[in-house]
Amino acid sequence: MATFNQPLGGNDSPRFSGPNTMMRLPAQPTAEGLDACFVGIPMDHGASNRPGTRLGPRQIREESRMMRPYNMATGAAPFEHMQVADIGDVPINTFDLKKTIGIIADHYRDILKHGAIPLTLGGDHTLTWPILRAIKEKHGPVALIHVDAHADTSDEMFGEKEAHGTPFRRAWEEGCLQNDKVWQIGLRGSGYSPDDWNWARDQGWTVIPAEQCWYKSLAPLMADIRNKIGDVPVYLSYDIDSLDPAFAPGTGTVEMGGLSTWQALEIVRGCAGLNLVGGDLVEVSPPFDATGTTALIASNLLFEMLCALPKAQTG
Repeated sequence: MATFNQPLGGNDSPRFSGPNTMMRLPAQPTAEGLDACFVGIPMDHGASNRPGTRLGPRQIREESRMMRPYNMATGAAPFEHMQVADIGDVPINTFDLKKTIGIIADHYRDILKHGAIPLTLGGDHTLTWPILRAIKEKHGPVALIHVDAHADTSDEMFGEKEAHGTPFRRAWEEGCLQNDKVWQIGLRGSGYSPDDWNWARDQGWTVIPAEQCWYKSLAPLMADIRNKIGDVPVYLSYDIDSLDPAFAPGTGTVEMGGLSTWQALEIVRGCAGLNLVGGDLVEVSPPFDATGTTALIASNLLFEMLCALPKAQTG
């Protein structure tokens, strides 16, 4: 019978001690032998407003020490069915964003060659583009569930093509996405023109503004998305600023009127049954939330992503 890695339990070692890995899991240098892995990308040189997301992966790991191995709500028991470890951080070039994009893509090519599903601790949202580049080489164009306050489809920011407001335009240009199977959920706030969101609609993407999510469960939305995606490979990119700042103030570009934490859970749990080939949780900026609550929410959503993976389902 296979022996799988287990998070270090709170009755075996106090929560405030032990390794600073995701869920206090064992660490290893590569994804060899793993079904899924947690990997950090500590970067913020793609951020346009408040910095600090380079510290996100470390703080998410710190707050994940409260996580336990069994999902009481969904019945998922990922550590009974999967080999999971924390493989550390991508060795980014903190002075060169363009080089960092190449480094990330190469790093994920190595993860994917081992057959592991990467769950990423961010880091600013620029990182999703090179991950999708590597994902495309492995799986072909994928469906995308993108949860965010912002569309991140700008062509340029300050004349640069590489920034946290451009990753999905770049991924589209590289043919990484199945355009009839892209959803952007939670967009809101002010903009420069209707094109801020209409560009995505023009490509065949489905844009669901935050106002369409107010006062309702998102479980029916996720059921519809599952039905339309079917069994094609899908990537989940979750920007923590999709949440209202009342829940998650620790991010660089906050917008009022966002999603709630229970809606976030409905979205991620609603991905169970899909052919998830990767996911990320980005834009956690610890300096703007001294309580650690934003990173705590992020760690919980990453655990929920793990629980939504195909191999994690019980029965």
